[in-house]
Amino acid sequence: MKNLLFLFMLVSVSAFAQDDAVKSYGEKISDENALDVSVLVEKLADVDSLECTVTGKISSTCTKKGCWMTIIMPEGDEMRVTFKDYGFFVPVSGQEGKTAVMRGKAQVSTTSVKMLRHFAEDAGKSEEEILKITEPITDIAFEADGVLIKD
Repeated sequence: MKNLLFLFMLVSVSAFAQDDAVKSYGEKISDENALDVSVLVEKLADVDSLECTVTGKISSTCTKKGCWMTIIMPEGDEMRVTFKDYGFFVPVSGQEGKTAVMRGKAQVSTTSVKMLRHFAEDAGKSEEEILKITEPITDIAFEADGVLIKD
């Protein structure tokens, strides 16, 4: 009987720890059939936008509100992830290097100098660094309706 009770407690603690290791933001999503960001780049070569679930490593989050995060891309660039209708936020720190799973819409877009400077300010960059931003960039943007962050 003691062994059975111990096994039950072990399974309960394990299940609790597992739930604690994954945080959900926005709509409830699953990591089932998630594409790696490297596959996303390939798929966007043939279409303007793509509704999908993607997984990748977080490089940074908005330090003011958690209203965006960046994901490391295969060539070392970053993909900015914003949240649909400004409807949810992620933690403002401590997420770097964690795995994120995002469901939403990916598309190639051009980000203006004004918006790049705004993002740099949100990221806590110095005035000098912000003023060095003088050209718009074209890259992949992702608008997520749900995010999972795995410890």
